[in-house]
Formats: sequence, structure tokens, C-alpha cells
Amino acid sequence: MITEAKKLETVSIVIPVYNEEKYIEGLIDSLLKQDYDKEKTEIIFVDGESSDKTVEIIKRKMSEEKINYKVMTNPKRIPPSSVNVGIKNAKNDIIVRLDAHSEYPSNYISKCVYNLNNIDADNVGCICKPGSKTKIGKAIANVVSSKFGVGNSSFRTGAESGYVDTVPFGTFRRELFDKIGYFNEELPRSEDNEFNYRIRKNGGKVYLFNDTEITYYPRDTIYKLMKMGFQNGKWATYTGYIIPGTMGIRHFIPLLFVLGLIVGTIITALHLKALTIAFFSVLSIYFIIDLLFTLKSVITDGIEQLICFIIYPLFHISYGIGSIFGIFKILKKVIKK
Repeated sequence: MITEAKKLETVSIVIPVYNEEKYIEGLIDSLLKQDYDKEKTEIIFVDGESSDKTVEIIKRKMSEEKINYKVMTNPKRIPPSSVNVGIKNAKNDIIVRLDAHSEYPSNYISKCVYNLNNIDADNVGCICKPGSKTKIGKAIANVVSSKFGVGNSSFRTGAESGYVDTVPFGTFRRELFDKIGYFNEELPRSEDNEFNYRIRKNGGKVYLFNDTEITYYPRDTIYKLMKMGFQNGKWATYTGYIIPGTMGIRHFIPLLFVLGLIVGTIITALHLKALTIAFFSVLSIYFIIDLLFTLKSVITDGIEQLICFIIYPLFHISYGIGSIFGIFKILKKVIKK
């Protein structure tokens, strides 16, 4: 239970948005249901020059409520710069960063403030469970929340409360940005990982609490998921190069998978029998694991989830190919030096 004194702390909620008309109403509805004192809250939407009705919906929904809000514009149109615009224009001491593709339980802000005040940590966040509004969306949600899909990402797969390498979005005190700087605008992706690495490098801690869950809506088509996987792979590899130690081993496994497929294909074409057998043996193990995780989804969510069997490798391959393009980006940077 939060004490009355801590309830009175003022909070600035920063939300980068870009073409979010499909999700923004659900986000705003969940914000308006928060049990945190609305008189102590301001909401800052930072729009990356949306071409849809995102800003129109925000103004319509928020104008109906007695809550302090503003909409700002970010011409750079990338998340880290949007977050930085919001933070720099926030007037309160506690900064809560949110994502527009998500919905939040009514006690989310209260829980974040409570944990920031009572845990020895510089950034706190909770479990992020994917939601879905379609059958294919449900399959994608199962893929990106499984250990086979995303590795040992604690906030995606579920974990005990404790110190971790990163959390989704985050809650911070303003003074943290004075100490370690703002989000790195050189990174359109992976900026959270880099920022949390900087926290830990400077002696701080990142804490995950598991008694609250965010509902995050991932990409709702296979094509969009693959596109996301490609970009994530590209920027994870690049981030790992420019700031060593930022990314975990799990971020590079899809790269090894794709390189293995390329080498295996070459070996097969050269008719190297022993190596070909080894290649297909390893590949068989991959698809057995794929099948087991797919069947788990089928048992819990129905026969439509058989499509997970295809989504897993497509997601891994797109991420791995993105990682290869990340290597090209690194080489280009090195050559320019």
C-alpha cells in the first residue's frame, strides 16, 4: 500500500506515438482508469508526425477529461527522440514512459511509483504480456512470449521479481537523466537496452516486478512481424558493436541460425555427406523444438495455432537477416573511419 505522502508525488507520463489510431483509444481508456491521483499527473503525447487520425483521437478523448495533457511534435520521428522531447518538457520529478501499442492495468502507475520508492533501483518495470485481437495476432503473441521465440527475456516470458538487465518502457526519477544522459538518438531501436545498460554501468539497478502485467499488442500480421524482426536484428547487432555489453547473447542467436542455414546449404550443394548429415540433424532438432512449442499453443488456444510452426522460423530468419544487415552497417561505419 502506498503511503499518502508518496501518493502525492507528481508524475509525468511520456508516450511516443506514430500512426497509432488502431490502438490509441485503448491506451487512453486504460490511462483514464488509473487509480493514481489525476491531479498529480500530466500526460505528454509526443507525435512523430502521424499521417492517420492519432492526434485527432488523442485530442477528442483527452478533451473530455479533467486531466493535464499536451501533444508535442517530434520531426525526427524515432522513439528515442520522442521520449527525450517528452522528458525535457515534463514538469514532474517522476517520469513514466509508456508505449502506445499497450494497455495498462488500473494500478500500473501506482505500482511503478511504489516500487521506485521502495526498491533500491533507478528504473522499474513489470511483465509485458502480448495481447491479440485476431487469430493470427494470437499466434504471433504466443511466438513473441515464448522462450523459443525470444529467448530468456524476463519481462516477455515471465519471471520472479528481481534485478534484471532491462524492463519494458520504465519509470525513473528526473535526476537520473542529469546523471547519465538521455536516450541515445543514434538508435531507432534497442534504445531501451542501451539506456538500461548505461544505468547498470554507472552503478545503478534495474528492477522487474511481476505482480502487475502490461498488455502489449505486437504486430498483427506475419509480414509486419518479419519487418519488425528484421529491424530489431539490424539494430541489436549495431548497438552491440557501438556499445559493447549492451545486448545479451539471446540477441545474436538468430544470426547464428541464419549463418548456419547458409553454410548448411553450401555444404549440401557440395555433397559433403558427413557435414550434410550433421546439418540436417541440427535442423531436425530445431523443428522438433518448433513443433513442441507449437503444440503447446494448440493445446491452450486451439487448432488455429498450428500456424506458429511457420511463424517461429520466419521470425528467427527475419531477425537473423536483419542482424547480417547490421553487420554491413558496422562495416560501413568502420570503412568510413
